[in-house]
Amino acid sequence: VPVLPRGGGTSQCGQTVGAALVLDVSRHLNEIIAFDKDASTVTVQPGMVLDHLNAWLKPYGLWFPVDVSTSAQATIGGMAGNNSCGSRSIEYGNMVHNVLGIDAWLADGSAYRFGTLPQELAELDGPQGYRDLVGRISAIARREAEEIEHRYPKVLRRVGGYNLDMLLPPGANMAHLLVGSEGTLAFSRRVELKLSPLPRHKTLGICHFPTFYQAMEAPQHIVKLKPAAVELVDSTMIALARGNPAFRPIVDQCVKGEPAAILLVEFAGADGDSNLRRLKQLAELMADLGLPGAVESAIDAEPQKAIWEVR
Repeated sequence: VPVLPRGGGTSQCGQTVGAALVLDVSRHLNEIIAFDKDASTVTVQPGMVLDHLNAWLKPYGLWFPVDVSTSAQATIGGMAGNNSCGSRSIEYGNMVHNVLGIDAWLADGSAYRFGTLPQELAELDGPQGYRDLVGRISAIARREAEEIEHRYPKVLRRVGGYNLDMLLPPGANMAHLLVGSEGTLAFSRRVELKLSPLPRHKTLGICHFPTFYQAMEAPQHIVKLKPAAVELVDSTMIALARGNPAFRPIVDQCVKGEPAAILLVEFAGADGDSNLRRLKQLAELMADLGLPGAVESAIDAEPQKAIWEVR
């Protein structure tokens, strides 16, 4: 009987259709298995909801930074399956950059731990079946190395297809092949995650644009200021938010006039003064782009949180 794991169902297409027994991992497979504060790692079952994990980690000053907008429902297993990004992937990377290892079942029922590979595959430990599997897949990656270099796009949020490029040395990790595979290769039992320190200070700039094209063209300049997040909200989303009584006061407070789009630009880190300097530089940059006075600021935590919740 084929089996298909289901997380929170928050992905664009649902991904839980097919001739299979669908297993709701969020109901029973949602525990924290291991935690190492000093190493900043945690191991969880695939049904662990992101918000639940980050609430548990907060007292330790840590968080899992792949902060998808559906964090109240999205599960770690589903996020790994889709190679989720989150608003702050420009700073922290995608799911594939924050997964250290995965314990998983294969279709034949064998269970292996997928993790970092040694520089020399001859030094690889583990069951013979796992070593054979690593050897075959590594051979494919080496054989296609030139095509991978030429064909895999060099973009921050590349989430389409298998991460075969991540299996080339140095730092090859078999778990990274499972990330983004949408459950087609294995059924994740446990996922080991790399954690990050919670940023002590944040500032938010809301950049207003008269045309959608300008909003899409500006980030190539904004990223030079090293923001933690750059997220688009277009006029359709703004109109929908204004039509929601719960969101309208927040939108009216931070969105001025009728822009075609806004960009939420966040600066974060241990130095609050540095964040404020970069916020000022953002306003100067927008003026240089022909849009003086186009940046509204949110300095305090509560307004920032409210704006991100609307997004």
